[in-house]
Order: sequence, then C-alpha cells, then structure tokens
Amino acid sequence: MSEPTILVTREAGFRIVTLNRAERLNAFTDAMHEELRAALDAAKADEDCRALMITGAGRGFCAGQDLNDRLLKPGEKPVPRESLEKYYNPLVRRLRRLPFPVVGAVNGVAAGAGANIALACDIVIAAQSANFTQSFARIGLVPDSGGTYLLPRLIGEARARALMLTAQPVPAAQAAEWGMIWRCVADDQLMPEATALCAQFAAAPTQGLALIKRALDASPTNSLDEQLDLERDLQREAVMLPDYAEGVRAFMEKRKPQFRGRK
Repeated sequence: MSEPTILVTREAGFRIVTLNRAERLNAFTDAMHEELRAALDAAKADEDCRALMITGAGRGFCAGQDLNDRLLKPGEKPVPRESLEKYYNPLVRRLRRLPFPVVGAVNGVAAGAGANIALACDIVIAAQSANFTQSFARIGLVPDSGGTYLLPRLIGEARARALMLTAQPVPAAQAAEWGMIWRCVADDQLMPEATALCAQFAAAPTQGLALIKRALDASPTNSLDEQLDLERDLQREAVMLPDYAEGVRAFMEKRKPQFRGRK
C-alpha cells in the first residue's frame, strides 16, 4: 500500500495534520485532497478537538497543485478542470469555518495554492527559512484558493498586486513584517511554538473563539452598522455559553478557569 498523503497526530485537545508528500514538496493531488477533507471532517466531528495545526513534511509546506497531474500529452487539447470547484474552494471554506482555531505552521516553501491555503489558517507561524510565493503568473494562471481575497486584506492592494503579477517570493521574516503572517521564528522553534499555541487553544473557551472567527470573517464586507449589530448578536450568544460563566467565576475566585470547550 502507498504511504498516506495526510498524517494525523492526536494530542491532548488538538490535532496535528501533516501534508505528507515530501518528495513533491507536498504538492496536491486529487487523492491528497480527499484524505485532507476526511481529516478535517473527522477533527470537526470530534468534540474533544479544540484546535488544529497544519504543517508539511520535509522541507516544504506545500507547493500547490502537483503539475504532473496536469501535463498534456502531445496533441492533446487543454480542457477546463473542476479542481477549484471540487477541491480547493471547499478546502478553503472548510478551513475558515472550522469551529476552533487553525494554526498554520509553515516549515518551508509555500507556493501557489499552498501559500493561500496557509493564509486561510487563523494564525500563521513560519520558520525563518520558509517563503511565500504567488507563483501562478509563472505559468499563466490566476491566483486562486482565496488568494485574491485574502492577500490584499492582509498586506494591502499595492503589495498584493505586485506579488501576484511578479510571482516574487516573500521570505518569512518579510511576511511577518508586512502582516501577512503572525510570526516568524527560528526553524528549530517552529513546532514548539505552534504546538504551544495549539495547547493554549485546547484549554481556551472554544465556542467563544468560534464566535470571534465569525465576527472577523464578516467584517470585510459589513458596514459599521452591520458589524455593530453582528457583535451584539454574537455577544448575546457568548454570554449564554457555560464557558463565559466559568470565566467570570474563575476571575472572581482568582483561579485558572476550566473551560468545557465544545461540549
């Protein structure tokens, strides 16, 4: 049997999902998409899972689509493919809608769709040796997997436009300085930092964090009035959650709260 393209490690309160095609810089195939979808759905269904980390095996995070799957035979005409509608778009939506924080631990090259899948995570930590490349223009394609939505909102239109038109790589330290990612760390500190962050989330008020994600996702397209109304509505949900009551009690009693999370 072939080695699985997705590895899942279960930790106390969170899971680590590793893209596992190191020899191809973890570039996506259809089979890999199917395995990743199953891994994310299983994490969502598990109430004990309160955070998720995504990282890559070997020296790359993800090089995007494996172009070996797209090579044309001599004389063969190109045809429109449905991989965006079938795989990439649902993947980005699935990541953004998970009911707990998703940490992207970018260990190396993140290119094409791989870069944008990383940016779709809630928090991105990158090793110093990593870089992010909107490589689509090199082969005449349009940035996809949410890139034209996410990148301008993270770093501004001028930088996003230049990166997409020139396909120049952005080193992790520069990405952190620009606000593309949260933090750049030494290579040997990537997994300890990302693991500690997931452990923090595993002990946090998970349903409250999910409401924060909903508010942030709505913000770019809401007016101020709409966002104020949404904050009101979500806060009404939050104060009814057991974790809010526990948080207040723990604060008053000067002790560490014991949040129930998703239960």
